[in-house]
Amino acid sequence: MTYDADLDAKGLLCPLPVLKARKRLQALTSGQVLRVLADDPAAIVDVPHFCAESGHELIGTDEVASGQLYFIKKA
Repeated sequence: MTYDADLDAKGLLCPLPVLKARKRLQALTSGQVLRVLADDPAAIVDVPHFCAESGHELIGTDEVASGQLYFIKKA
């Protein structure tokens, strides 16, 4: 999947992956995609909840050896 920006949130625990994603999304324009790599088990719940609450679209997820990938399209 293509993306416009990347955030490595490995090693960060809740709520830091979501807080850093929110900050990174502020620098993007509407429609751009942020890829987030996280290894916090809580991110599986936190990232979709963040997207639903903030109006961004979670357009994809993927499991990789180092954690989970989330693709967030900015509203």
